[in-house]
Amino acid sequence: RIRDAEARYNAYPFELSGGMCQRIVIALALACDPKLLIADEPTTGLDITTQKTVMDLIADLIAERGMSAIVITHDLGLAAQYCDRIAVMKDGEVVEEGSAERLFSAPRNAYTRKLVDATPRAGASVRSLLPAELRTPAPVLEPTRAPLLEVRDLVKTYQGKSGPVHAVKGISFSVGKGQSVGLVGESGCGKSTTSSILVRLADPTSGEILFNGKDLAKTPARDFARDPRRPKIQMVFQDATDSFNPRHTARQSIGEPLARLTGLPAGQRRDRIGELADLVGLPRPLLDRFPHQLSGGQKARVGIARAIAVDPEFLILDEPTAALDVSIQAIVLNLLVDLRAKLGMSYLFVSHDLHVVRLLCDHVIVMRDGEIVEEGPADQVMETPAHPYTQELLAAAPAPPVLAEPASSAAE
Repeated sequence: RIRDAEARYNAYPFELSGGMCQRIVIALALACDPKLLIADEPTTGLDITTQKTVMDLIADLIAERGMSAIVITHDLGLAAQYCDRIAVMKDGEVVEEGSAERLFSAPRNAYTRKLVDATPRAGASVRSLLPAELRTPAPVLEPTRAPLLEVRDLVKTYQGKSGPVHAVKGISFSVGKGQSVGLVGESGCGKSTTSSILVRLADPTSGEILFNGKDLAKTPARDFARDPRRPKIQMVFQDATDSFNPRHTARQSIGEPLARLTGLPAGQRRDRIGELADLVGLPRPLLDRFPHQLSGGQKARVGIARAIAVDPEFLILDEPTAALDVSIQAIVLNLLVDLRAKLGMSYLFVSHDLHVVRLLCDHVIVMRDGEIVEEGPADQVMETPAHPYTQELLAAAPAPPVLAEPASSAAE
């Protein structure tokens, strides 16, 4: 089901979207007419609509070819929607197995219940995703209406082989001080391009980026590394592994912005790195490990520590929990809520997980084909979407499993 397949035949991976690459991998797996298809995290990193398309394709192929499939995933909603039976593993053992309906509605194992409790869902709070022993009172967040960042008529046009490609088409929005704004939309809608421009890794074709009232777009991206405003805008990248130098320890990665953007002497930098590790909940002995020696959750913490090392006012979070299981995701999301309250930062949270966006964000912006099609308070956009595309996104999102009996969080 690749559109215009003949034209795509000689394309390289970097010329294809994430969903298209995923279809190529499925075609490779089907080439030998297998009886068993093992799909290992087949939709991680894909937007909601592409995820549904890929999983529907796999389900149809299984039915047409009479295949069996093992779907390995940390997305409980996806597993509940597409799988007949579920096996839950912990520490190398299957701790529970059963039909999807029975296992998720009435789990018998404490670990299964923990996973279900940690899955973002409507009506939950970010604290309720944590195990009872880890919950503390949620911090009071007081965002202001005063704008920290104002984007006005932002345009980005690339020159392609067959003519101009309009990646961003004159969008405008603002982020208030202490506010968390969600940016959602399918792959290719312009989210990443917008993020790269705002963090000043790319230049806009036209438009203004007012940060504390001054236009950042007047400073070219190639010169912004030396701009005194550089420390105030930082980013947590989607792929924690690829965003680190594999030859640098966690200590070196966290310390790099301190060395490049501050005048702190070596001794003070060392103390600051320790403080940052404590702040993000990373045990100090792990600071001397390399990226391949850290778990996904630990690398996510290192990425956050590096981003906040220079006390930014504005933080862009690009899918920071996309590759994490739900229990680690819950911890990272609570960490972000706490840091926002303690440090007074503003967030632009780029994600395709609408349930996570609802938990973390005050305001939501929906993009499609380089344009903003809807925006408003998070609850309003998620509960009563006005635009058909927003309705389509919400309909495509797998429904999280719900316990038949009250979860431990509800009982408390």
